[in-house]
Amino acid sequence: MSDGLTNDTIPLANRIEGRLARALRHVPGVWLLRAIGERPRVIDGLTLDPHVQFILAMQRRKAATLMSGLTPDEARRKNRLEIRAVTVGAGVAPTPVHTVRSLTVPGAAGPLVARHYVPTPTSDATAPALLVYFHGGGFVIGDPDTHDEACRMLCHFAGMHVLSVEYRLAPEFPFPAALDDCHATVRWAHAHAAELGADQSRVCVGGDSAGANLAIGVAHAMAADHTPVAAQLLIYPATDFTSAGASKTLFNSGYILTLDDIIEFERLYVGHDRRLRTDPRVSPAFSPTLAASPPTYIVTCGFDPLRDEGEAYAAALQGSGVKTLRWRESTLTHGFLHLTTIVPSARGAVIDMARRFRALLDDSVSAAGMP
Repeated sequence: MSDGLTNDTIPLANRIEGRLARALRHVPGVWLLRAIGERPRVIDGLTLDPHVQFILAMQRRKAATLMSGLTPDEARRKNRLEIRAVTVGAGVAPTPVHTVRSLTVPGAAGPLVARHYVPTPTSDATAPALLVYFHGGGFVIGDPDTHDEACRMLCHFAGMHVLSVEYRLAPEFPFPAALDDCHATVRWAHAHAAELGADQSRVCVGGDSAGANLAIGVAHAMAADHTPVAAQLLIYPATDFTSAGASKTLFNSGYILTLDDIIEFERLYVGHDRRLRTDPRVSPAFSPTLAASPPTYIVTCGFDPLRDEGEAYAAALQGSGVKTLRWRESTLTHGFLHLTTIVPSARGAVIDMARRFRALLDDSVSAAGMP
């Protein structure tokens, strides 16, 4: 899971950048834009968060290599390093939770490493819900380490258990390895929820980007198993491998996730078989069983190439009668989960998301007549 990037082994330049970015979060965004001679960026009627715009401008000046220009191993290390630089490298204290412990859970082809986040106990007699969380990264990069702070925030602010799993990645393990691993993990979590201290009737799934895609696939598979999950949290999800929506043109580069990255991640995950791109397990937009989806909270971003397909999927769920809460973070970009330590609005967005998802779950459980 970890590549050994402790604070001591993060390169000094990256640590300095992380601490600077951390300090600048206190500076009004408009001042930062004036300092670099940029006007607020307005596209499609939306205004980009000025702190995010400043960070993107700094990245352009560094001429950073895109994920699609690296080998999978290089991309994984770059991703870990960038996230560590703005967390432990910047001296950020992790969001507190009651307990964090490592587990080994059964995957589809062998044991998988997982991380269990336990919320602070309350006086509530009902056991907390359990969110099985699948990290994003285009099915190619990412792991529980890269999403540690995001999972901590979900655990803390939603008041629920979070189980983060290290599923197999492409291209070493292409489709359907990741989906099979995630399905096996949720089956195990459902059977062992009580041992984890969670309520079996409130096992949920969630994820960001590719992880949200996997969460959707698992939710459908669990429904087919007659053990449906209680809700799903979909953060800027990838839902349609055939999509050519306007957002992919508007935000094809310069907004963290690029169109070239998307094309390369998809190629590594499903190869060149065009038929797989309309398989509902790959592109949930083509699912014939949308009505079987659990209550859903879906979050999109204004400045994200995946915005339009995520919002189209939310509309399709609503049209199928699924209880769906749609929310657009209009000023933010794809990947804002990793900006919570340096962009105030990103942190606020994750806190609000955690609380709204908990409210959606509680309302859905109450409506179903569960205790």
